[in-house]
Amino acid sequence: MDKAQKSEMVGKLEGLFDNAGVVVVTHYSGLTVAEMTMLRVKLDEAGAQFKVVKNRLVKLALAGKDGEAAANLFTGPVGIAYSKDPVAAPKAAADFAKQNEKLVLIGGWMGTTLLDEVGVKSLAKLPSLDQLRGTLIGLIQAPATKVAGVVQAPASQLARVLKAYAEKQA
Repeated sequence: MDKAQKSEMVGKLEGLFDNAGVVVVTHYSGLTVAEMTMLRVKLDEAGAQFKVVKNRLVKLALAGKDGEAAANLFTGPVGIAYSKDPVAAPKAAADFAKQNEKLVLIGGWMGTTLLDEVGVKSLAKLPSLDQLRGTLIGLIQAPATKVAGVVQAPASQLARVLKAYAEKQA
């Protein structure tokens, strides 16, 4: 890799880190190509991506950025899982790590917050952004349907009374 390619890769990594809501650092030593493909598929389904990175280039990309404190996590064979949703990448990576002990969660960062392995696993236990949105919409809609039912009830009762009165008159 020549200097221009390295510079381009550092720029791509800087953009990736700027747009990511969370970055999870993993060691992937011993994963086969099939297992790595399966990991990428699971992350993609969750709305996250996985990238094998060169430690030196990542450290250059992190210089002066929010995740700079995480630079010491980049030793050995490192891959990063990242997503805009702060829960998607940790959840998918932690689920895969439970099934395959060759993937080891090292830590990561979310904005300026440095995460250790426990922090990543804690994020993985949270509901995803889509699940939270669904719950919130359900909570918002429930009272609206109750209000509509209460508002309609007197009108329907009045209509039944008028119908009964009309039938009685006939």
